[in-house]
Amino acid sequence: MIRVELWQLLRRPRTWITIAALNALPAVVAVLLALTDLGPRPGTGPPFLSAVLTDGTLFPLAALGLVLPLFLPVAVAVVGGDAVAGESQGGTLRYLLVRPVPRARLLVAKLVSVVAFVVLATLAVAVVGYVLGLLLLGDAPVTGTVSVSGSTLTPEQMYVRTAMTFVYVVLCMLGVAAIALFFSTLTESSVGAALGTIGLLIASTVLLGLDAAEPLEPYLMTRHWLAFVDLFRDPIRWGDVVDGTLTQLAYLVVFAGAAWANFATKDVAR
Repeated sequence: MIRVELWQLLRRPRTWITIAALNALPAVVAVLLALTDLGPRPGTGPPFLSAVLTDGTLFPLAALGLVLPLFLPVAVAVVGGDAVAGESQGGTLRYLLVRPVPRARLLVAKLVSVVAFVVLATLAVAVVGYVLGLLLLGDAPVTGTVSVSGSTLTPEQMYVRTAMTFVYVVLCMLGVAAIALFFSTLTESSVGAALGTIGLLIASTVLLGLDAAEPLEPYLMTRHWLAFVDLFRDPIRWGDVVDGTLTQLAYLVVFAGAAWANFATKDVAR
């Protein structure tokens, strides 16, 4: 079942069109930085941004930062919202359940498929960002890369912290995937499931800007999404990264469990 879902994910044109769309914004930004003077010159402005402009190998971090607040979660919401609701809307869910396949196994296969999309999309943005950075911004000799704090990081430190950033971004999107899967079990409309997920994310972002919602701020999903920047401080500031990890795991467990509880008792009409 899992193998079938993964194969369907890879053979759908929608998957690759979505990934291409995700890479459009970083590509435009890379071209603008290479052809214009929009960014700070070396030695001026934020040290890390100056380093990105002189060392293209750092551009994957900028690319992830560009797509994380909006485009990546929207893509995950669309794919996750279609997981179950798309089958129901197309009239194939009932036939899937007629087969001797437990509902829990089918839901796990759908969740694995969405998680695979998250990993694939995030990896694609990082790889394309790396290639664009090398081609358009250059590959400076890495004797020491400037951190957010202004100090230098060794190549080994940069590789490890970049890998941690990738894992953290994937983890942030797993919470979104679980929410989308939950909404997908509530409705027969994949668009409705995606919009419900996006609406929840917008509400989280809006509440972050309200003083009255300050007590809720530590628990809001979008609160710690950009905390990966702290991984490039010297020393690393672990506070927001750890809080963000725990928050995303909590959303993943709660909403994946809610999706299972609802789908296990769901009356499938078609």
